Amino acid sequence: MIDEHSPGLNLSLDPLDDYVVIQPSDEETETRAGLIIPASAENSCRSGVVTAVGNDADSIEPGDKVLFPKDAGYEVRLAGTAIRVIRRRELIARIHD
Repeated sequence: MIDEHSPGLNLSLDPLDDYVVIQPSDEETETRAGLIIPASAENSCRSGVVTAVGNDADSIEPGDKVLFPKDAGYEVRLAGTAIRVIRRRELIARIHD
């Protein structure tokens, strides 16, 4: 039996079809007025960085920063890190810094 926490084990996740893998951001958001909103206080949306895309996920690439609904897709733990696997059509927007 292979344990995902074993030293030297390299895990990866390749999404199928139109699924996208996102590393959610736990950063605080600062508004133009200087108000800081912690990620835990955001009600309906989250942001994150795309780490992998399926073959049918059009117009999105690894490294893109995106906005998605808080409850979209599936939360998965991979080697102790929480990631989201969601369908491409559930993405709301691409964020340009």
